[in-house]
Amino acid sequence: MSSPTQLPAWKKLEQLYESKGKGFSSRDAFKADTDRFNKFSHTFTNYDGSKILFDYSKNLIDESILSALFELAKEAKVESLRDDMFAGKHINTTEDRAVYHVALRNRANKPMHVDGVNVAPEVDAVLQHMKEFSDSVRSGEWKGYTGKRIENVVNIGIGGSDLGPVMVTEALKPYAHESIKVHFVSNVDGTHIAETLKLCDPETTLFLIASKTFTTAETCANAQSAKNWFLDAVKEKSHIAKHFVALSTNAPEVEKFGIDTKNMFGFENWVGGRYSVWSAIGLSVCIYIGYDNFDKFLKGAQAVDEHFTSTPIADNIPMIAGLLTVWYNNFHKAQTKLVAPFDQYMHRFPAYLQQLSMESNGKSVTKDSHFVNYETGVVLFGEPTTNAQHSFFQLVHQGTKLIPTDFILAAKSHNPIEQNKHQRMLASNYFAQAESLMLGKTEEQVKAEGVTGSLVPHKEFSGNRPTTSILAQMITPASLGALIAYYEHSTFVEGAIWGINSFDQWGVELGKVLAKVILKELENTDPVSSHDSSTRNLINQFKAWA
Repeated sequence: MSSPTQLPAWKKLEQLYESKGKGFSSRDAFKADTDRFNKFSHTFTNYDGSKILFDYSKNLIDESILSALFELAKEAKVESLRDDMFAGKHINTTEDRAVYHVALRNRANKPMHVDGVNVAPEVDAVLQHMKEFSDSVRSGEWKGYTGKRIENVVNIGIGGSDLGPVMVTEALKPYAHESIKVHFVSNVDGTHIAETLKLCDPETTLFLIASKTFTTAETCANAQSAKNWFLDAVKEKSHIAKHFVALSTNAPEVEKFGIDTKNMFGFENWVGGRYSVWSAIGLSVCIYIGYDNFDKFLKGAQAVDEHFTSTPIADNIPMIAGLLTVWYNNFHKAQTKLVAPFDQYMHRFPAYLQQLSMESNGKSVTKDSHFVNYETGVVLFGEPTTNAQHSFFQLVHQGTKLIPTDFILAAKSHNPIEQNKHQRMLASNYFAQAESLMLGKTEEQVKAEGVTGSLVPHKEFSGNRPTTSILAQMITPASLGALIAYYEHSTFVEGAIWGINSFDQWGVELGKVLAKVILKELENTDPVSSHDSSTRNLINQFKAWA
């Protein structure tokens, strides 16, 4: 495709930014249009009847800007690329693969084909395997080598094999099994595996080794350390079969490790790591919250898939979200995006979205192999509020950078303590932050409060800081699945507009390749003479001190 900057709608948006966008006043927009909220908000109804409200009305948009963004999506053929993804076509062009994580949550079991093969039966078979296994662990039928039931599950993975399950198990902790704890090890820093193993007993611990190829260096190193810890205690290698499970497709390596291939859960190469929580990689989630809840999680995502594929652009919630990112990134020159959940259980949600967004769209080359001359991926960050309000929110309110923000809240808490007092306080901050970022505080308002002299400008707030407010009825397996799918598809829309491949990650590989070379050099005490002078001297100093 040609550069999106050459599309008529892009040119139109440039003109709209100059004529009204950069001077847009949210405060004035609400005064001028009492129906603004209804025009710029949408309610998603999940498969179970629960609802999530997406309020875009505090964004720096009006009907003409939004209409031009819709035109941009049409001219960039976003709908066509979306349809190709759902048809199993190889839209991951640099790796010549389909992008078919949506097939993993096809709970309607409708035919979904890749290369002429209906993958629905295979997906369902893996899910049934996950159900049988998770049910046996949760019920106590699956026992360790001494006959004791499993009490600790340790997931060893990295990247998508870690961030997804970590986030989901934390977010859905209210649905957890009463006597099974889950732990996650991803960092090759020995501290991570060492501190985790301190919490575990070999007799009652189950390890899930999550690596598609079973050759991922960091995961294999941690898995080997876990295996050595286990064997130091139990001595007998045959006991590995009761305490180690593989989330992989490399049967020979799995068997060599000592894992019974009956306890191997596979997934296809059309499942990208950052989209893999819906697959066998979600086995830790399945054990923790139970298969029925995992199924609801999948169905919530499937409901968003159906909305995304069947709803016209103007009412398509993920489409609007992705287009707003383009509006801010490419026209307002906002380089960041903040996602702030008002929910402690969702404290790992921003970290999960960081990988989803920045690994997907951190690209500078288009699908037709040309370097871009426009901005692509945004820097996504976030923390759970209200604590975050006492850290980086100062920059969001009064800094020189425009930081579009998503606020997420559930109306109902899983812990309505003190007659729901805490939830009301939480909600008051959720509403107040969005309103204050939009309205700001003028010089006149500051002076009316009795502030005088040089202190006045310090207490002024410019306002017009855009926010999207996402309000769920409750964070359930279904609503969490829906929220993840919403962000997946909005990320897809961004990449489609920018003309990049959102589904490879070559930038992840370079450091890994160089690390393998350096690792060999670290296996002896001899000084190195290769590399640039900085790296060389750092390596030699490390050797001297280690």
